Amino acid sequence: MSSRMIVLVIAAIAAFSIAGYGLYVVGMNRGLKMATVENQPAPDAKNKGRPGSDKKVLYWHDPMVPGQKFDKPGKSPFMDMPLVPVYAGEEGDEGKVAISPRMQQNLGVRTATVISGALENSVQAVGTVAYNERDVAVVQARSNGFLEKLYVRAPLDAVRKGQALAELYVPDWVAAQEEYLSAKRISASGLQDVLTDLTEGARQRMRLAGMTEDQIRLVETTGKVQATVTIVAPINGVIAELGAREGMTVTSGATLFRINGLNTVWVNAEVPESQMALVHPGTQVTAVSASIAGVTFKGKVNALLPEVNAATRTIKARIELANENGQLVPGMFVTVRLAPAQRKEALLVPAEAVIRTGTRSVVIVALEDGKFTATDVETGTEAQGQTEIRRGLNKGDKVVVSGQFLIDSEASLKGATSRMGEAPAAPPEIGSSRTHRGQGKVEKIGEHEIMLSHGPIPSLQWGAMTMGFGIPAAGLPKNIAVGDTVAFEFHQTGDGAYELTSITPLPAATGGKK
Repeated sequence: MSSRMIVLVIAAIAAFSIAGYGLYVVGMNRGLKMATVENQPAPDAKNKGRPGSDKKVLYWHDPMVPGQKFDKPGKSPFMDMPLVPVYAGEEGDEGKVAISPRMQQNLGVRTATVISGALENSVQAVGTVAYNERDVAVVQARSNGFLEKLYVRAPLDAVRKGQALAELYVPDWVAAQEEYLSAKRISASGLQDVLTDLTEGARQRMRLAGMTEDQIRLVETTGKVQATVTIVAPINGVIAELGAREGMTVTSGATLFRINGLNTVWVNAEVPESQMALVHPGTQVTAVSASIAGVTFKGKVNALLPEVNAATRTIKARIELANENGQLVPGMFVTVRLAPAQRKEALLVPAEAVIRTGTRSVVIVALEDGKFTATDVETGTEAQGQTEIRRGLNKGDKVVVSGQFLIDSEASLKGATSRMGEAPAAPPEIGSSRTHRGQGKVEKIGEHEIMLSHGPIPSLQWGAMTMGFGIPAAGLPKNIAVGDTVAFEFHQTGDGAYELTSITPLPAATGGKK
């Protein structure tokens, strides 16, 4: 082949190549232009909103920075994500979540109507019987002596008033009695005027020796020295303390017996802290015991002890009950019913409708069209499964009494602005130990990282996204697999990364899908 032919062939090939490249560029430009036109919103997008909807787009915003508004779509200047439109009718729905009737049934949502009424005029509590510490008698030795005979030999023996407890021999009393009887005999022989003072002085010395008037009168009537004295019980009751034994030497002032009366007893009842405002000293009380069928005991509140049990959150009410037959004994359990003064009418809701966060009380209110919102309330007393509402609700409102926390989870999955009505907190500093919660789907499990596509995280002002989290120090549970819907908790580490602290699978009923 000649050189000329070779040159012509090369030129033809170059011409075809240039033409082909030109057609490729034209095609690419045309395709890009068509794609751009397809991706741009329709001219009336601001008026029509979603395809097939007549709702008007009010503005666009970044869900992670909801306060900043934009008048046209585009990419968020804060995060690598597109701006989200806000439509007419949705702007005022922040903090609310709409749940379909079918999903409400799956979540087990039950509601109750706020009513007006007065709580039942009684408080019920459980208590234990104890001795009435105000009904106590202490028997002591009035002089030095010897305990010759003991009639009561064991603690908790029952005694009656006037019953003999022990006999004491008191030498000091013998000398005083003999002196008195000698003076009395002399005065009886005709020298009464001379020895009247002597007789009275002898009587006074018997008193100083510790003899009672009854014992002195016994000496006078019998005319004999009473070398021993019989100690008797001053009240009905039981021997709570026994400090005497036969043959022992006793000293003046020594405690021989401590007797607790049983005509009245105390009941220390545990009243819930939330109901302590209903109970006051003087409140009438009735009590029953399972061990004493058919008997009702009556009494009143003596005092509210100034101490709250930190474990049970109850305050102790000291109740005094009449116990004429001695049927109630210390240590016995009784159920008491306190009847406080009549309360005024107030708004009432079932007690399970109130969620106590520690700093406030929250109720989930059911609105129209299947929407729910969290409302702060001020609560009053609680009794018989109902709670007074002083502020935050109106009569006739419907409140959620079952499934509140599942509604909260649904709100998180759907990107509600707040959980349980709380405004989202500012993002914490790097290294903060604060724990955050979320729900999502497991996309990938690595050796040191798990990839989750999760819903909004209100505590960090995050929108829905897919990101990796460090695996917990204890490792992942064995029942976690790719595709599972999970609830998880995490915190930020010192280097700015996010690490899971716990992760658990969720059933399909919580709204997630595998």
